[in-house]
Amino acid sequence: MSIESMLLVGAILLLVSILSSKLSARLGIPSLLLFLLIGVLTGSEGPGGLYFDDPFQAQLLGVAALVFILFSGGLDTDWSNIQPVLWKGIILATAGVAITAIAMGWFATIVLGFSINEGLLLGSIVSSTDAAAVFALLRSRRISLRGDLRPLLELESGSNDPMAIFLTASFTGLLANPGISATSLVPAFAQQMVFGSVAGYLAGKGMVYAINRIKLEYDGLYPVLTISLVLMIYGITASLGGSGFLAVYLAGMVMGNRGFIHKRSLLRFHDGLAWLMQIAMFLTLGLLVFPSRLIPISGTSLLISVFLMIFARPLSVFALLLPFGIPRREKAMVAWVGLRGAVPIILATYPLLANLPQAELIFNVVFFIVITSVLVQGTSIPRVAKLLGVDAPLAAEPDYLAKCYLGGMIKDLLVEVTVPQGSPAAGKQIVDLGLNRDLMVVVLRRGTDLLMPSGKIVLQPEDVLLVLSNEASLKDLQSALGIKTEVG
Repeated sequence: MSIESMLLVGAILLLVSILSSKLSARLGIPSLLLFLLIGVLTGSEGPGGLYFDDPFQAQLLGVAALVFILFSGGLDTDWSNIQPVLWKGIILATAGVAITAIAMGWFATIVLGFSINEGLLLGSIVSSTDAAAVFALLRSRRISLRGDLRPLLELESGSNDPMAIFLTASFTGLLANPGISATSLVPAFAQQMVFGSVAGYLAGKGMVYAINRIKLEYDGLYPVLTISLVLMIYGITASLGGSGFLAVYLAGMVMGNRGFIHKRSLLRFHDGLAWLMQIAMFLTLGLLVFPSRLIPISGTSLLISVFLMIFARPLSVFALLLPFGIPRREKAMVAWVGLRGAVPIILATYPLLANLPQAELIFNVVFFIVITSVLVQGTSIPRVAKLLGVDAPLAAEPDYLAKCYLGGMIKDLLVEVTVPQGSPAAGKQIVDLGLNRDLMVVVLRRGTDLLMPSGKIVLQPEDVLLVLSNEASLKDLQSALGIKTEVG
């Protein structure tokens, strides 16, 4: 196939996938399923007839896609929302993944006749969840979840991939090198999680500092800068023995909860990039599958999938959330929102590349589990949420100006603030002032010029800021500008 033909096919597949998202919303089917099906239909055994059987290329694309998807997920994570559920989410993302993997491993030894390590490998591959598809489906039905359910599921799904990846890589290594001791996994796990956490936190702060200080001549280069920094964070952390996936997720979270130049435009850019990565990943994984190989193992795979949905996942959720006193209905909802996405299919390429004896069977079983999970859990989640009484109307997302009014600001408090001579803020960028989220600089007047404020504007004495704010945030701004306010 010529380069021109490859580009044309890629463009058509991308366009069809984007348009299929509208069909997904109408039918109540997660879009990832349609992306996968488009890939399968385009593949060698579908009408498209496009042959693709390269697990290495699929894994390479999958890893790169996961890096940007996790980073985007971190950017969208509001610390104030997840703080109340932090420990619950961490426990589910670590111990919950491990319990699910162990239960699935035990069942695989019975149903498939696997060795214990082969069973644990299969269990590790399907142990992580993908809540992003769930929330996309709920949004299409104008439904949300009550209380702390949404932030808990977002935190768990955003942070449980590193644990599943570590377990998958570890058991793949144990099977490929039988001489390795299983006890070596404990220090390796501690190293990856601790180093990944520290690296992610420091990298997030470093990204904010770099973006605010580098002062690029062209605004269009800022998204390119973030792309390079994200890839560097993953590459350096993974090369030094840490979890690169955990590092990029935490870096995104740290960055998203701080102020930086072009924040809104960069958030939109990475959201779009994450969607592009998801589509490309699902299409590629769909191409990698041969449907004829799924039919012989469909009965056994269905049995394993049912076990995962009604026993393994609920076991981990109910056991680990028991000390927190969460109502049974909410725990049932968390257990049911165990949707499997593309990550298990990517992880299933690990044993393929290691040439393990059961690699092809594991890959086909995993693909079948993902399809079953999406069809059964994905389509039923809105009804289950209503049945359990944990659903809530989805509030419309207000724009930035509306958020200022709705966030408890004093009625129509729109004031002018002048940067005084000798101000400590003179010569600093607006972003360096550390303004509160509920304060908005509407316009900046410099002499006779009106400037649209952006974080990189350097303040000068006699600049006049028109700000929308509440009293507390206004006092913080005045303090940062060196303006003395009356006390009492």
